[in-house]
Amino acid sequence: MRTALADFIRDTPEGREAQAILRACVHCGFCLPACPTYQLLGDELDSPRGRIYLMKQLLEGAPVSARTQLHLDRCLTCRACESACPSGVQYGRLLDIGRALTEERITRTPASRLKRYLLRKLVPHTHRVRALLRVARIARPLLPRQLAAPVSAARAAHSRRTPWPGAHHARRVLLLPGCVQPALRPGIDAAAAQVLDRVGISGVAVAGTGCCGALTHHLSAQQETLRQVRRNVDALWPHIEAGAEAVVVTASACASMLSEYGRLLQGDPHYAGRAARVSALSRDIAQVLGAESEGLAGALRSAARRQAPAAARVAFHAPCTLQHALKVTGTVEGLLTEAGFALTPVSDRHQCCGSAGTYSILQPQLSARLLRQKVAALESGTPDLIATANIGCLAHIGGGTSLPVCHWVELLAQRLDG
Repeated sequence: MRTALADFIRDTPEGREAQAILRACVHCGFCLPACPTYQLLGDELDSPRGRIYLMKQLLEGAPVSARTQLHLDRCLTCRACESACPSGVQYGRLLDIGRALTEERITRTPASRLKRYLLRKLVPHTHRVRALLRVARIARPLLPRQLAAPVSAARAAHSRRTPWPGAHHARRVLLLPGCVQPALRPGIDAAAAQVLDRVGISGVAVAGTGCCGALTHHLSAQQETLRQVRRNVDALWPHIEAGAEAVVVTASACASMLSEYGRLLQGDPHYAGRAARVSALSRDIAQVLGAESEGLAGALRSAARRQAPAAARVAFHAPCTLQHALKVTGTVEGLLTEAGFALTPVSDRHQCCGSAGTYSILQPQLSARLLRQKVAALESGTPDLIATANIGCLAHIGGGTSLPVCHWVELLAQRLDG
């Protein structure tokens, strides 16, 4: 795609990156059938190709309107288009640049600004999320089902105590808890630590960390994002220097964000080297256990034989960040099968569930339509339960189904524990 960027952006790092991305696009249209919003709305401007044209106009100096912002806002950032693109267009990165520029030029309505402000100030802080949950439990009879179900599930999860194994192995990894997950499902990281323990790796929870920065990043709040990233780098660094071999996250969206730390801080001389190291060490739990699959598979098969249960039927939802951003496919399914679970068929596996960070709050109508489609696909094989790999998807899907929804690593921990 030919470009002629405007003076304000041409010679900046973002301009050079955007120009390279734009020139890689051959506007072939392979992205259209992969795009959830194009499938729902049928509008070219709500497709990756259409949004690329809008961002090209923006970068070339054309006037920006609220209509441009609307179409960019509607994108889920699921990156399914990147998996479908034969030219390797880095659409997600271009969208980050386009959204940030649009945010500078278009004044949002007071209601929109307030909603985004509250999201930035509440969700990335675990203690604030816990306080909100306490209020929500009191008001639960008045809440719609989509909100009441995750609140009930969180309360049930807190009533179950999952023990954390001692750190007695020579091999150590760092477990980054994030922000929402410790409030909603505190047992997920403990389950991951249990499974890691069975393959000879100690999972160490790191104090002083918090939100990975993904939420504020996708809301174009750059300075807040960088503060969160620097805080995490500072907290993780002493443990990395002491020999930790990886920074592990059980939420695939957070793992994807950690892989961006090096790029986000590449211009900061005090953090660039350390941030790049954190990115190089970042792993989703599926990537770590996949690398240990030979030993883990044997333990899972042995546990399944000892218990000899009727095979529970599991529908696995692969989050967009796992399959499109991290490019992890088949690993979780293989481990669940080794553990004796029967995986049910799921159609349109590449399609987003509609959670997408804050999307379910900022674009509730589109999100609800995507949720109904995803739940129908997951329930079509009559599973006993649904498993996923990201806390946002877990809570969102839980609001649309009566089936239990859990993190897949919890199933492995339960199987190994008998």
